[in-house]
Amino acid sequence: MEYSNPIIFQDFSDPDVIRRGDNFYLIASSFNHTPGVPVLKSKNLVNWKLINYVFEDLPFERFKDVWHGEGAWAPSLRYHDKKFYAVIPFPDEGIYVSSCTDIEKGDWSKPWCLIAGKGLEDPCPIWIDDKCYLVIGFVKSRIGFNSMLGLYEVTPDLKQKISANYTIIYDGHNMNPTIEGPKFNTRNGWIYIMAPAGSVKTGWQVCLRSKNVYGPYEAKIVLMQNDSPINGPHQGALIDLKNDEWAFVHFQDRGCYGRICHLEPVKWVNDWPLCGRVNDDLLNGSPVLKHDYLVAKKSNYRLATSDLFTGDRLSLIWQTPANKQAGWYHLDSGLILNCIYHNEKAYQALNLTPNLFLTKLAFENFKVSTLCQIKLLNEGDELGFCYMGRSYYYICIVKKNGANHLQVRSGAFNQENDVVLFDSIYQNNEVEFIMKFINGKYQLGFNNILFKEVYEALPGRWIGGKIGIYARGKKSGGYAHFKFFKVKEIKR
Repeated sequence: MEYSNPIIFQDFSDPDVIRRGDNFYLIASSFNHTPGVPVLKSKNLVNWKLINYVFEDLPFERFKDVWHGEGAWAPSLRYHDKKFYAVIPFPDEGIYVSSCTDIEKGDWSKPWCLIAGKGLEDPCPIWIDDKCYLVIGFVKSRIGFNSMLGLYEVTPDLKQKISANYTIIYDGHNMNPTIEGPKFNTRNGWIYIMAPAGSVKTGWQVCLRSKNVYGPYEAKIVLMQNDSPINGPHQGALIDLKNDEWAFVHFQDRGCYGRICHLEPVKWVNDWPLCGRVNDDLLNGSPVLKHDYLVAKKSNYRLATSDLFTGDRLSLIWQTPANKQAGWYHLDSGLILNCIYHNEKAYQALNLTPNLFLTKLAFENFKVSTLCQIKLLNEGDELGFCYMGRSYYYICIVKKNGANHLQVRSGAFNQENDVVLFDSIYQNNEVEFIMKFINGKYQLGFNNILFKEVYEALPGRWIGGKIGIYARGKKSGGYAHFKFFKVKEIKR
């Protein structure tokens, strides 16, 4: 039985994966979106389901507003002394940690600060001889340099640092520039650090190894694009499958689709983990398009893409680009979004509106339809459907001069005001917004009518594009009652 890559065609950037018993768990970046740091589960590393998030809100007051690309960067997941630990970098605040005893239940603690300061990223702990060490990368825009890895000694419970400052354990400037995303492993007396270098879109995977956690470290490229169509391949996790069989999960940057996940076999050669397809004439591996299952277990796990709003809790597919506030929504035979006002900047530019309910792109080609009952009571009340990226287009109903208008608008991260592209009186009391998405381009429409204009789908900041729904206004009272949100793949 074969699997095909990618194993996850959704934007789960910077994945880290561990095995616990017969289960695998994956966490990923979430940046400014909440709930934050998604947790996925699998039985076979191919079929996954989203089970919870590490935190509901970003633990900083400023995230009541939208800060694109900031927030929770590449986390690591480890299990030690009967606890799961998620170690999460916030590049402007420091390294934070959350723990739980039952990852299925998701009883994650409130994140605590392990190391305060700007410019630290991609932390990963390892426990050796009753001591704990934390490897980190560096964010040039915050600290002034990158392309190096540092090491802290910290307490085994990850509560505080022991060393006053980091020690540089590897400098990649000459051979592996922009090295980042380090992940610790051990095997046969070696300490390994898997780390990507080069760049997100065109880089490679480096393996460092040493007998001492402080080094010196040997370096070897163990996975690169070579003749494969898989660019990158970037940051990921080396996973012990049992009986000295291993696997490697990494991401590939696919532009508007985000950073999607691939699974590679691992072949140990002279105590180096060569990943992917390994030929005798290659010194490293190449990403595979297909391969025999590495864990031969059937599974019906899947990642949800649609929502019929039938439960009493918001589906895990939805995130907002800032911390949620009371009164934004409730569920009652559908999803009711209230016309909330945040501030004038957020009202003029949709990308600064915190109460957007967004979900990831899940297919290369697909259709979206979402039915909404219109309850716009006040002048300026608005509801709509959007594609959100660095530039974006959306379709909405807005109450203007006492009447409902259907509008199409455009915006961009570097613009203060969105632009109206189409405006027409709309007299129905409900609307079904639709979108057709083909090969990175999309059309918007309503009530089975597609506009002829085709827009290019761009990614966001460090993330893929997202699609979603919203309501906003300047006075309380108006609301949108969404009855369903359906995403259907288009087979081509």
